[in-house]
Amino acid sequence: MKILEKYNKTSLILRIVIGLVAGALLGVLFKDLPVIPILGDLFVGALKAIAPVLVFVLVLSALARGEDKLDSRFGTVILLYMVSTFLASFVAVIASFIFPQTLVLAQTAEADVVPTGVGEVLSNLLVNMVANPVGSLVEGRYIGILFWAVVLGLAAKKLANEGTKKVFEDISNMISQAVRWVINLAPFGIMGLVYTNVSTNGLSIFVDYGKLLLLLVGCMLFVALVVDPLLAGIVLKTNPYPLVFRCLRESGLTAFFTRSSAANIPVNMELCKRLGMDKEMYAVSIPLGATINMDGAAVTIAVMSLAAANTMGIQVSLPTALVLAFISTLAACGASGVAGGSLLLIPMACSLFGVHADVAMQVVGVGFVIGVIQDSVETALNSSGDVMFAATAEYAQWKKDGKSLPTFLGGKTKVDI
Repeated sequence: MKILEKYNKTSLILRIVIGLVAGALLGVLFKDLPVIPILGDLFVGALKAIAPVLVFVLVLSALARGEDKLDSRFGTVILLYMVSTFLASFVAVIASFIFPQTLVLAQTAEADVVPTGVGEVLSNLLVNMVANPVGSLVEGRYIGILFWAVVLGLAAKKLANEGTKKVFEDISNMISQAVRWVINLAPFGIMGLVYTNVSTNGLSIFVDYGKLLLLLVGCMLFVALVVDPLLAGIVLKTNPYPLVFRCLRESGLTAFFTRSSAANIPVNMELCKRLGMDKEMYAVSIPLGATINMDGAAVTIAVMSLAAANTMGIQVSLPTALVLAFISTLAACGASGVAGGSLLLIPMACSLFGVHADVAMQVVGVGFVIGVIQDSVETALNSSGDVMFAATAEYAQWKKDGKSLPTFLGGKTKVDI
């Protein structure tokens, strides 16, 4: 029990690093240890089993318990959240075409029937959307899972009583806890995955991971420092960078280490208070942002899915990739608030190109290997954007009401910063 307690108290990032190093060393020194690869297989299998249920329950619960009383500020902030997430996907798609990536996977597998163009992709999308929801859950078809979760969530919002909605919320919390338990064992799974890769392919595999990580982080930094400020500047019609850097420093920094948008909600709400925002507004928009403002998740899903397609030799046209940007936006909004949550939605995006689920889950495993940095940067981008866009919507309303912007944005209103 003491060993287990000490394990749980140790930072997950540190444990993952230790697992990664241990797997690499074992892969170099011992080429044939049959037990170690099983750890990776069990980890990927657990993720593959829990991911469909997680997506279905999270989306259904979020819609069932949605708020009704929303003024124009909420319309603005939701629009900003969704547009920024789509633009992040778009940036990732374009960057992936300029700097195409391939992955070295532990196993080889063939793709399913490869779509020949955007028309076939859209046709498959529509057919899979209305597939049997139970079948979609069993087979892990994420398009159908997402569609039926939205339909049932809206129906529950309209017809279900508070007791039923609370049950949905409790089930959502239970599934999220189960995911946390699985991810808590990620160091062992990653050790098994890295061992298999290194023992088979050698240490050169980390060169491929490094290139992929540079592309992911580069896209996220571009979104954080160019795309999101551009959106805020258009809405506020003033220099947004004082607000951008304040949010990155006071929200993004803590989110980098917590690696959870949900865990960073109290930090964001305190920052909103000091920015002079209306409590009734940020008390709803910040938790909402932790659910649907997922720029970093959209980047991860798009880049990793296109890397999977490239690895399988699937030729993806630009129009088809733009459909991926849209799907990545929807998928990112369903990402869970736990560390590595966006990785669990990669199979849904991969399914657009006919990439087999077994290959897609290996790509998820690669994501966990680089997640020590990728997930931290992703969460910092997501969480800081929650505050920045909520503040942008709030300050835009101030201007409409004839109230001056805060002093740090060139106005005359003093706020406690």
